[in-house]
Order: sequence, then structure tokens, then C-alpha cells
Amino acid sequence: MQPLKYLSAYSEQTQAQVTQLIAQNKLGDVLKQRYPAAHEVRTDRALYDYVQDLKTEFLRNADPINKVVFDSKLHVIQHALGLHTFISRVQGNKLKAKHEIRVATVFKDAPIEFLRMIAVHELAHVKEKQHDKAFYKLCCYMEPNYHQYEFDLRLYLTQLDVSGQRLW
Repeated sequence: MQPLKYLSAYSEQTQAQVTQLIAQNKLGDVLKQRYPAAHEVRTDRALYDYVQDLKTEFLRNADPINKVVFDSKLHVIQHALGLHTFISRVQGNKLKAKHEIRVATVFKDAPIEFLRMIAVHELAHVKEKQHDKAFYKLCCYMEPNYHQYEFDLRLYLTQLDVSGQRLW
């Protein structure tokens, strides 16, 4: 059995439970039971609207998001589920900033909870650049189940790694 690269930061007990589910070929079933259906956000426009709605609800005074797209060039192998880019440009005597959010296309066919977790994570980078206590506090403010969704998303990535097949 190969090491569980997406769960390496978790306890040995948790990893042993996941390894047991994999050995019994039940990890996919557990995930399908928790998250029975994929979301309906399929286009870049729908993704942009979805992220804008979250931003409007939780980060009203934050800088605007200029672009939100599904990106086929983002690979989970590079540990990038989503990407927030911040581009500064000088226009005259003003400094203009552009925020872009990219989400890996593997999440086009995933539960809405996983998409929300990634969107919340990338939106939190608009206010907090580093993965510190304030960053995760903001993530939990926008999505109270953030840590559970992140763990389940890691389980899904492990399932993809082991089986090579998407569940939704």
C-alpha cells in the first residue's frame, strides 16, 4: 500500500482507518453516502456567479474578483485544488490590483460542498494571504464545516488516486 499523500498530516489512527476502508473497497461508498450528488455549477460563468455570491455575502468590503474560471491546467498532483492570483499594475499614478480565482476542472463533477470549500479557501486569500490562524478563522466564518469538507475532499482525492475513477 502506498502512503496516503493527501492525508499525511493526519494522525496514524485516521490514516489506518482510511487504509482499512481502501482495503475493503468501501472508501468510495462512504463518500457517495455522505455526498450523493454532484453540483450543477458547470460553466465558468456559473462558477463566477457562485463565487461572487459568496463574496457578496461574507466579504462585502474586499477587493473585487475580476475572474473566476475552471482551469484544466491546475493539477491536484501539484497540490493545487484552486489558485488565487493577485496581480498589481501601475496605471498612471495609481496602483491597480486584479484578483483571479482558478478551480481545478476535476471539481466540475464534485459535490457542492467540495466546490464551496475551495471557493471559500480562495476567497479567504483576498483578505489573508498566508495560511495562518486568521486565514482559517475566516474560512470557518464563511463555511462552518470547512475543516470537515477539507478532510472529505482529501478522502476523495485519495479515492481518485487509488481507483482512478471519479465518483460523480
